[in-house]
Amino acid sequence: MPKPATGMLITCEHGGNEVPAQFAALFAGREAWLDSHRGLDIGSLVIARQLAHSLDAPLIEATVTRLLVDLNRSPGRGRRYSEITRGLSAAAREALVRQYWTPYRRQVDSALERLLSRHSQVVHVSVHTFTAVLDGVRRKADIGLLYDPRRPPERVFCQRWQSALQHRAPALCVRRNYPYLGRADGLTTALRKRHAATVYLGIELEVNQAIAGQPASAWAELREQLTRSLEAVLVAAPAQVWQTPG
Repeated sequence: MPKPATGMLITCEHGGNEVPAQFAALFAGREAWLDSHRGLDIGSLVIARQLAHSLDAPLIEATVTRLLVDLNRSPGRGRRYSEITRGLSAAAREALVRQYWTPYRRQVDSALERLLSRHSQVVHVSVHTFTAVLDGVRRKADIGLLYDPRRPPERVFCQRWQSALQHRAPALCVRRNYPYLGRADGLTTALRKRHAATVYLGIELEVNQAIAGQPASAWAELREQLTRSLEAVLVAAPAQVWQTPG
């Protein structure tokens, strides 16, 4: 019997701002950082949990602050550690990797392998949010869909998701590969190196944090639009996405 075509995986690398007790001293006088976009992707975990629940997809989430070690950064990358942990000894930094980064990446790898054992392809959505203003520059989007344009299934999927979102919510500004490039270092980029475009489709969803600060009804409506539009793309034309020629 052939495997069902498409599986779904949701991850959230920057879902919380928790500080384990043994690291509390590092944040003395820097508590405000934890509640800002530097400490977590505000609202991302709420989005990720709703997507996973509505789409009946496994969710891998992290709730320890990214200011310890960034789970979305690769070894050797300067931004893997924050201003708070960059000055620690090499042994202390490696301990953070062993305690948080490696277990999280292994969880994602295991979930992906389980899905690929049951499905011909997997769509992975890594959920993030971005600050509305960075270094004095206002970001000009509500939603960003990040992908690698060299992988045609990802490009087509994001085009379709963008269209579905704009059809359901015309007032939203939805951009592709904004405010970051999908080919930049990150979890999906690392996974693309190990899984062919014919079986793995990795998308970073980026949501403007200004929306999370809107009235509860608007915030809930945005999450519903994200969920229903993604569901529509998954149901409507999966074959056309995966069979897109290079």
